[in-house]
Amino acid sequence: MKIVITPQSELPIYAQIEAQIKEQILNGELKEGCVLPSIRKLAKETGVSVITTTRAYSDLEKEGYIASVQGKGTVVLPQDNALLKEQYLKRIEEGLSQAVFAAQTIHMSQEEVITLLDSLWQIDGSGKDKS
Repeated sequence: MKIVITPQSELPIYAQIEAQIKEQILNGELKEGCVLPSIRKLAKETGVSVITTTRAYSDLEKEGYIASVQGKGTVVLPQDNALLKEQYLKRIEEGLSQAVFAAQTIHMSQEEVITLLDSLWQIDGSGKDKS
């Protein structure tokens, strides 16, 4: 597990840790049952306080991403497909909202945006055309 703290970020440090762990869980880098570093170890590795890492782990536990298991440590919980879909839907909505705002700023028409989206839809994540 790799966590990078950006001091210039608008996000508080605990939120940066949370976001990066969530991302690694959602994209499959951290799989169900994976044991996370202890709070103290993560604090040492990232150069932040134990209080900060405790807050991040606590929030992630409340949201159902991780759990503390006595004798084992903190583990990644199985992800409910509905929860996973909701998280991705939220990301898509945020990205599309930003795109619509940008398009409106330069006076693009809805048709132009849809044409652009259609062309992007034909390209997979690797940048290769799916058609």
